[in-house]
Formats: sequence, structure tokens, C-alpha cells
Amino acid sequence: MTSTPASPALVSRDRIRAIDWLRGIAVLFMVQTHTLALLTPELRQSEWVARLLRVDGLVAPAFIFSAGFATALMMVRSAASGVLRERVHRNLRRAGEVLAVATLVNWAWFPLLREPEWIFRMDILQCVGLCLLIVLPVAALLSARPKVLSTGAFVLAMATFAVSPLGEQVDGPWATLTEKSSFAPFPLLPWLGYAWLGVFAGTVAGAWGRAGLIKALLVLMGLGFTGAVLGDFLYGLYPPHRFFVANPSNAAARFGWVSTVLLVLTWLEARVPVNAAPSRLRRFVEVFGTSSLSAYFFHEMLLFYRLGGVFSFQRFWGDRSGWLQYWVLTAVIIGLTFGLCVALDRLERVLRPALRNLSGRLFRQDQHAPAGR
Repeated sequence: MTSTPASPALVSRDRIRAIDWLRGIAVLFMVQTHTLALLTPELRQSEWVARLLRVDGLVAPAFIFSAGFATALMMVRSAASGVLRERVHRNLRRAGEVLAVATLVNWAWFPLLREPEWIFRMDILQCVGLCLLIVLPVAALLSARPKVLSTGAFVLAMATFAVSPLGEQVDGPWATLTEKSSFAPFPLLPWLGYAWLGVFAGTVAGAWGRAGLIKALLVLMGLGFTGAVLGDFLYGLYPPHRFFVANPSNAAARFGWVSTVLLVLTWLEARVPVNAAPSRLRRFVEVFGTSSLSAYFFHEMLLFYRLGGVFSFQRFWGDRSGWLQYWVLTAVIIGLTFGLCVALDRLERVLRPALRNLSGRLFRQDQHAPAGR
């Protein structure tokens, strides 16, 4: 961006609802993707499922892009208002929460106590958590220099996508971070690239506002769709690799579409009056957008984990549902997940002041304790 960043006094503190909506929509498609396990094996091989999976392929890029976006947005705003240190601590805690839930989910599926190596399995939450830990120091250090941060993040994103096909040549333990496998469904290559693109867009939004964000998204759209039509050319530049996993053209198509969706949502947000009460649909999507980590955990447990060793949707309806039953069950899981997210949010609101008061009392007692105690 060539324009001058907004002064600290002019930097907006308003929440960018469009990114919450993007995450919320991604959660809905995530649930729909995972509930495909309820369909009969024959239906999962159908053309309709193939079409759904093409759309579902945008879910992970949207989540990782949003994580980078939110991190950079908060770093730039915090640097402008002089509260960067506090925000860094909060973001570190958030990354820790993501990795903690990732470990809990892995524990639900694998015997971590007997085979602790499963704790390092790189699924989507582990990938998001590591991406946050990687981009956070860079975003924090360069938050007061948004031109440098946005340019650097863009270059790092392109470099990540460019080297991703070479990751399949890596052997040994490092392959967990560079090559897709059953132990690493979401390695850092190419997924870290989406986090850097999120940092690029979030930095622009924080420093130049909605107008700057729209320009950045148009750039990403143009670059993404241009790269998408160069698939054969880009594939020929590398040793043989899995095109739909690691090729830069595949990544370009995905971030092109994610940018398009976010651009549309940004346009819609600009047309919603600032003080307008949210509609039921907007509230529904925003709950998932602001509680995406909880939504991931709850829907996974409902769908696959046998509660009490007896019930799960997978146990009763897995591999045996037709289309009508599949969509009904998907709606039920979404509704239950929504209810659990709302309940957890209300519980946290009740407990948070009590925990703050408790920590404050403990601190004051410690300050007045006799020396040498």
C-alpha cells in the first residue's frame, strides 16, 4: 500500500464483522464437511459430494487466513494505542488455548498416554496454533511499521506457496511439517501461506481501514485467479507432486475464492447501520464466528466421540444415511453445537469476574504476607 497509514487517533477500534462472518460461515461448512461421514459409501462417491468437497476445500484456508488477519489487526491497533504488550500476552494465551484443545481432541482419538507421539499429530488445530506462534512475533515486532509488515507478510506468503511442492521431497521427522500424510493432515506447507496472507490483509485493514482492505482483497483476488489458470505451467516447474495438495496454483485458487467471499462480506458490512440490532441470522453466524474453537470441539465430540461409551452420531447413523437424513442430522448437529457455544459463552461471562476477583484477593494477600513466608 502506498498511502499513509492512519494516525493512532484515527485508527478504528470497531470490530470487523466481516471476518467474524467469514469464520462463522466456515464453521457451518466445516460441520457439513465432517457430517459427510454419515452418508452411505455409495453416496460419498457421487458427483454431488465431489461438488460439495470443492466448496469445502475453502474451509481450512478461511480459518487460517482469519487467524492471521485477526492477529495482525490487533497488533497494528495495539501498537497505535500503546497497549501492544498486553495484546501480545492475550494472543499468546489464545494460541495456547488452540493447542490445548488440539491436544484434547487428539487425546479423544488416540492413546496419548500409551503412545505420546500422537500429541504431535498435525491436524487443523495444531496447524492453526503453530501458525499463530509463528506470525505473532513478526506481527508484534513490525506492528508500528505497517508498510513493512504488510509487504513482508505478502512476500512470506508467496514464498511459502512457492516452496510447498518441494516439501514432498523432505524425509524423516521434518516431513510432519512439510508434507501431507495421515500423521500430518495439515502440515505447515502450504497452510502457513494462508496465515501470512491473513497478516497482510489484517495489517492493511488495521492501518488503512476498509478502503485499504478492499484494495488488498482485490489484489489477492486478481493474483489468485491468475495463478489458478496457470496450473499446468506451475506444475511443470517442480518435481512430481500432488497438485491438489501442494501446487501454488491450487493455493492461488483457494485464496482467490476466500478473498472474494471476504470482499462480499466487507461490502455487506458497510451497508449495515453501525447501531443496527443484529438480525437472528447475523447473530447465529456471529456466534460461530466468535466461538469457532468451541464449535470445532463440540461438533467433533457430538459427531464422532461416544459419549458415555454409547452415543455418537457416527455410531448410529454413520455410513447409512441418505441425503434427506444427512441434511436433517447436519442441521441437528449445527443446532446442538450452537446451543453449547452459547452456553459456554454465558458460563465464561459469569465465571470471568469471579476469577478476576479471586486472583486479585490472592495477589493482595501475597503482598501483605510476612517476609520469609
